[in-house]
Amino acid sequence: MFQAESGETTRTVFQVIDLSHTIEPGMPCYPGTPGPIFRTLCSIDEDGFSEQLLALSSHAGTHVDLPSHILKDAPSLDVFGLERFVGKGLAIDVRGTASRVISIEALQPAFALLRECEFLLLCTGWSQYWNTSDYYGGYPVLSPEAARWLAKFNLKGVGVDTMSVDAPDALTFPVHKILLQQGTLVIENLAELQLLLHRPFIFCGFPLKLAQAEASPIRAVALVD
Repeated sequence: MFQAESGETTRTVFQVIDLSHTIEPGMPCYPGTPGPIFRTLCSIDEDGFSEQLLALSSHAGTHVDLPSHILKDAPSLDVFGLERFVGKGLAIDVRGTASRVISIEALQPAFALLRECEFLLLCTGWSQYWNTSDYYGGYPVLSPEAARWLAKFNLKGVGVDTMSVDAPDALTFPVHKILLQQGTLVIENLAELQLLLHRPFIFCGFPLKLAQAEASPIRAVALVD
């Protein structure tokens, strides 16, 4: 970012923190979701250039869920402008949450900050289990009551460093529904959220420009001044 001052150009330096997991074959995916497939189409030796065919779910890796993911006739990605995927962020430390349920009481200390932020990122610490069997279950989730409480803040998005905002055995996806009904985007499979605790930052999580998509992989980053 550059800013002109007194006829001179000065540079504002941001630390860019990558909050995304690498998309690759064999990576963790939600149970029932096929993993990414990379296939070579052309090689430098045979064709003079390299090219790959990539086959992956719209929910592969670090990704954003849109309302049409869960709700019938709800808005898909086409409806959302780029401004909906960037904004002032807040990371809350919910590691060690009792009973693996993130309650309203766990969030209330951040009440004043929640009123001013646009993206809430919940640091559960679960990304440490990425690429292990432990990643698939037992992760902390918001209670439906806490999700309804957060929906009152008019957030652009809520992000987690787990596979889902709902428990792995949830059949009706209550937290998804509560947030997405309010137009609050759901961001899953984030990483390195502990680096953002107690620090102001701008969150960016731009999706691919996909027609009628209910979700998209994103390259999630935080810009820390």
